[in-house]
Amino acid sequence: MTGQKRKYENPMPQVDDGWWASVLAEENRASAPIPARSAGNRPEVHEEAKNAAPEKKVTANWAQVKDLYMRDQIIDLTVTGHNRGGLLVEGDGLYGFVPLSHLVELAGKTENAERDHSLENYIGRSLRLKVIECVPEDGRVVFSERAAQSEPGKRAELFHALQAGQKVQGIVTNITDFGVFIDLGGVEGLIHISELSWGRVTHPSQTVKMGATIDVQVMDLAPERCRVALSLKRLLPNPWQNASVEFPEGSVKNAVITSVLSFGVFARLEAGVEGLVHVSEIPQAEGRPLREILADGQEVQVRILHLDAAHQRLGLSMRHE
Repeated sequence: MTGQKRKYENPMPQVDDGWWASVLAEENRASAPIPARSAGNRPEVHEEAKNAAPEKKVTANWAQVKDLYMRDQIIDLTVTGHNRGGLLVEGDGLYGFVPLSHLVELAGKTENAERDHSLENYIGRSLRLKVIECVPEDGRVVFSERAAQSEPGKRAELFHALQAGQKVQGIVTNITDFGVFIDLGGVEGLIHISELSWGRVTHPSQTVKMGATIDVQVMDLAPERCRVALSLKRLLPNPWQNASVEFPEGSVKNAVITSVLSFGVFARLEAGVEGLVHVSEIPQAEGRPLREILADGQEVQVRILHLDAAHQRLGLSMRHE
């Protein structure tokens, strides 16, 4: 990870507890729990993705868990079960959960059959882990195998070095529906889908690839969650800043269709600037499905109907005046 001076001055949005709460809610939904498969005769646990293990088993060990977290220490734990979100681990009086995205070998795997088989193979294995999240009030302890690849104390060092607005480099370790996780060298950062591009992003996999090394900008730090909010788009000029000059209302421009839907099509005028052509503004569509007459990648001419640059909204028409 290297710190660099910002190349562009794009204003950053407010990143507060509400922002983090909404992102964490999306993450919890993405790894919604199902009954875990457990080894031996040990009782099954049903809420591992949200709660590391039944609260009665971890309550007495919070001092130990917090000490491991604060000192950024590595511990060896044994895998005792799994669900679609990750692994159950325990040992030395500790119980917790390792999310799929924090397993070195499996981060980013999406095929259910292959993933479930791979998780099953972990049962009985010993993993070197670090505590990356401990929330006593929720009964949650989350461990990471990937974080344990960096030496003890590295997290505190990185959090001390990072600051909002800084340009850093990291490796894409997981891609989800709601964003991209980046390893900054011992601390995990998240690029929310809204921060990947100034334009519309249907899925983060369209923008980044697993294992790629990319430059990002730090938006906010949350040491208590061991998380860093990152942005990819804010290292690039905001094309909407000059949109009112480049695309005045009434002007006709060339565009490329990026998505065909039942109610209209989205068309890109330039990188990051897309607008909606409602079906009522497509004369050829009268009485016909749009997919029969238009396709992704097709070049068309559009007329600017209205522009709201502040909210990045653009209304287009394919009708002649």
